[in-house]
Amino acid sequence: MNSSLQDDLYAVIDLGSNSFHMLIAKTVAGSLQTIGRVKRKVRLAAGLDGSMQLSQEAMERGWECLALFAERLQDIPAAQVRIVATATLRLATNADEFRHRAEQILGHPINVISGEEEAKTIYQGVAHTSACSGKQLVIDIGGASTEIVIGEGQQAIHYTSLHMGCVTYLEHYFKDGLLSDSNYDNAIKAAKQTLQPIIALYKATGWDYAAGASGTVQAIQEIMIAQRQDETLTLDKLLDIRQLTTRYASIDQLQLPGLSEERRLVFVSGLAILIAIFESLQVSAMGLAGGALREGVLYSMVPQLQRQDIRQRTIDSFITRYHVDRGQGERVACIAKLLLAQLSKPWQLSEADHGLLTAAAMLHEVGLLIEYKQYPKHGAYIIRNTDMPGFTKQQHNLVAKLVRFHKGDVLAGDFESLGAHENLAAQLVRLLRVAVILSMRRKNDVLPELVIKEHDNALTLYIDKQWLDAHPLMFSELQQESLYQRKAGWKLTISN
Repeated sequence: MNSSLQDDLYAVIDLGSNSFHMLIAKTVAGSLQTIGRVKRKVRLAAGLDGSMQLSQEAMERGWECLALFAERLQDIPAAQVRIVATATLRLATNADEFRHRAEQILGHPINVISGEEEAKTIYQGVAHTSACSGKQLVIDIGGASTEIVIGEGQQAIHYTSLHMGCVTYLEHYFKDGLLSDSNYDNAIKAAKQTLQPIIALYKATGWDYAAGASGTVQAIQEIMIAQRQDETLTLDKLLDIRQLTTRYASIDQLQLPGLSEERRLVFVSGLAILIAIFESLQVSAMGLAGGALREGVLYSMVPQLQRQDIRQRTIDSFITRYHVDRGQGERVACIAKLLLAQLSKPWQLSEADHGLLTAAAMLHEVGLLIEYKQYPKHGAYIIRNTDMPGFTKQQHNLVAKLVRFHKGDVLAGDFESLGAHENLAAQLVRLLRVAVILSMRRKNDVLPELVIKEHDNALTLYIDKQWLDAHPLMFSELQQESLYQRKAGWKLTISN
């Protein structure tokens, strides 16, 4: 065995119809840490002709990309490398020619997976990186195929791969590059016809949450965030974005705030497919999945990470990696949850909101690893720049904000960047700050009964006077906290 091989590294290469991706991860503190991502826009599907032959030019683009990937695979054990190919190489009549040369370049076998296997693996990637409870509808719009899955927990229930993708639809319905209503209508009509065989079964099965695992969904979210909308996709929002695109004559001229140049070319064809899915399956709302095919393949190679509670695995990994005091985090989380339980009804908070407060409480001291003086700022930086499987992008940002402002100066405007989550962050941080103060002795003291009430967004915390008299420093900190919250435009009264 080569002594230079790094046994804790894993690599997955996904030969997609639009892009080739390489993901490299390392096992760290009971979780996987991404240490490398390489993506090249190959647009392999654009090289398919009418008889499903891949052009020499498209194959050359693919081989050139894989020559770059091959260099990085040299230090990784062969058993910890997986290479999968999807729709274009399933369809191409000369796929063997491409694969034979590609395997020579990479030094590893390429597995051309079936559409059904691709759909199931995509679902596994979503299941291992999200914290959804109940049934989940997962959509992945690729370059030449779209995978649609309903699953629950780790198990895919219904899964299918359909012959429609953002590259092939670009070639068929937007070949002239025009952003016309007729091009959109033709693409949406074709997608609906392709969806027809699965509609009855999927609607009858139903789902509790819908997630999009594709670049199209991510691009739409980025556009919505640029417009200061929340991250949830709805049909109305998709139709609004379609309308915005038709203000431009052609794809070449398309320039929407939040839309990356890399995504621009295949954006409208992906949007048309997504509109057809929303209308055909009557999807009411959709979020962005944290993983997809590559993550599904990756987690299948690391059996010790098959735990169901994705969020807890993420929190545990942070605690281990950054040497966080778990006991103190649990004390703060316990008090924060006690306070939150009394305000859930007036503030109309959900179980998911409780989970975000718990995560911030458990991780509020993560920045102490660097130094004490500015540890909330350090902690927010660490969280913001570390992957958090089980949390959406907006939830990830919200937890970082809570950690950043769990003590010290805070202004209401500090949460404006969270858009629709601004008010929620303000509510949660007010409670987190109080919980941190009440845990400052860092021991499992018996606290008095804590009663907190809200009226017109003003909070009153009732604590036994004798207890406050016996804890003058803590009482002083609570009084100081009242001043901090007043500065932010909030009101906190300590009473007995």
